[in-house]
Amino acid sequence: MEYLASVLAAGQIAAAIAVLAGAFVPIGQGNIAAKTVEAIARQPESRSAVQSTLFIGCALCETSGLYGLVVSIILLFANPLVSQLVSRLG
Repeated sequence: MEYLASVLAAGQIAAAIAVLAGAFVPIGQGNIAAKTVEAIARQPESRSAVQSTLFIGCALCETSGLYGLVVSIILLFANPLVSQLVSRLG
């Protein structure tokens, strides 16, 4: 049974690390927005191109946070390692 406890503990630690990926998303989005404002201030005529790049960058940042959340939920509630360990231990 200590194997099961070890797998569960490792799953919880991995889930915490996956959630940390989502914790840095606002920092990245803030940097993207700040650099976009700087770019528009330097060259106002390139506003539409810079804004489209802003939206793509923010979408990529947000999806990385969502992926971390999904991975952590899977590790906490549907951990495939636990079912394999239980089937092998009997």
